[in-house]
Amino acid sequence: MRLPEATVQHLAAHQAGVLAVEQLLAAGADRSWVRRKLASGRWQRLHRGVVVVHSGPLPWEARAWGAVLHAGPGAALSHLSAAHAQRIRTARPSEPLHVSIPACRRITAAADLVVHLRRRMPDVVLAAQARIPSTPRAVTVIDAAAGARGADGVIAWVTDGLRAGATARELRDVLADRARTPNGHLLREVLGEAVAGVESALELRYVRDVERRHRLPTSSAQDRDVVGGLWVRADGRYEPYRTRVELDGWLGHPGGRTDRDTWRDNAVLLERGELTLRYRWRHVAVTPCAVAEQVVAALRARGWAGTPRRCGAGCAVV
Repeated sequence: MRLPEATVQHLAAHQAGVLAVEQLLAAGADRSWVRRKLASGRWQRLHRGVVVVHSGPLPWEARAWGAVLHAGPGAALSHLSAAHAQRIRTARPSEPLHVSIPACRRITAAADLVVHLRRRMPDVVLAAQARIPSTPRAVTVIDAAAGARGADGVIAWVTDGLRAGATARELRDVLADRARTPNGHLLREVLGEAVAGVESALELRYVRDVERRHRLPTSSAQDRDVVGGLWVRADGRYEPYRTRVELDGWLGHPGGRTDRDTWRDNAVLLERGELTLRYRWRHVAVTPCAVAEQVVAALRARGWAGTPRRCGAGCAVV
């Protein structure tokens, strides 16, 4: 039996034009009709048992739906692919698709598909993009961060996840459920910083490499106020010493200094008498000692009587 075109399109409407052959059979189609559709070129075979019900190009969403349907019941898009579907981070079209399935199952290998076996399969959610079955956002972030290279890669995934709507508590809960996780120690450290109010990798670097390593006063993070009719945000504020620090970094605030920044800094100086120090990623990551040296000079000029600490032999902070 063949199905009316309207029925086929209705079935495929919420799956980016992709269907499992079993879905077609359940709707009343027979295999010979499906084979004729494929042989005629009107449909395309994406995987064994998975078809595209048109002959046009395949967008990322169609490939992703095909991967999940190929992986079978209970499968979910995961890792970098789930991050793309959940709009945490954009995937490159050339990247393989990642799916997770219960460890007790096996599926037929497919090109450009990475299969992750899980002893404990998380609940499956429908992602924002094309409503593709995916791992929950917090699970996706921890999966991706566990596979990241270097501290900055791990931190970037955490901050991207927080900006996309995951909470530090959710991320910590996912991490707590795993006995062993690559980059687990750093993840726990970063998530502890997130709870303290640090939102970006650059802010984390500032707190760790500038403040703590040089024994500077602790700034209040993410301070917001209205000055001169403008919303003013300081990534760090040393209120007793009338000094603010703003950080412009690729994770936090793309781009450099703007006219609005200048007006805002001037308003803070005139109304509050507060000095604004502004640093970018390369300052904090490459020359943290020089940043600390400048912050120390500003704080001392405004009354700080503490003693900073040299972090190493080449450090010039005194």
